[in-house]
Amino acid sequence: MTNVYDFEMPRLNGQPQALADYRGKVLLIVNTASKCGFTPQYEGLEKLYQDYKDRGLVILGFPCNQFGSQEPGSEDDIGEFCQINYGVSFPMFSKIDVNGRGAAPLYKFLRKARKGFLGSERIKWNFTKFLLDRDGNVVRRFASISKPEAIRPDIEALL
Repeated sequence: MTNVYDFEMPRLNGQPQALADYRGKVLLIVNTASKCGFTPQYEGLEKLYQDYKDRGLVILGFPCNQFGSQEPGSEDDIGEFCQINYGVSFPMFSKIDVNGRGAAPLYKFLRKARKGFLGSERIKWNFTKFLLDRDGNVVRRFASISKPEAIRPDIEALL
């Protein structure tokens, strides 16, 4: 796979979603978790989505249980949690691994395209964010501690 649009990933309901359907959009791809200290970032992510979706931003959430088992629930549990607690309306996908042998190919692609601190490809924790331009190029990688509102200028520059 050489482009983000080459991937197809299952949504929380199990239905496949071709990422090519998001061609021409600015994407913010985030690995998420429901029981993490960064979980309140769902609120900021939803705010970004509401503020910019009409201008072409799509946020894609990928639950992950690899960090402290902070996403232990089923897809139904995850969807319910996100809706009830944060009103998440951006696309959420099935639980995946982002590191190791079982890492989703999408995340292998993202990690290689935009390395982290000191050139590391490894995802360090939940709520690592990848920002992609309208052509599907990975423009920036943001650490978990980067709050959604702090990346607003980077998003605006691509819109």
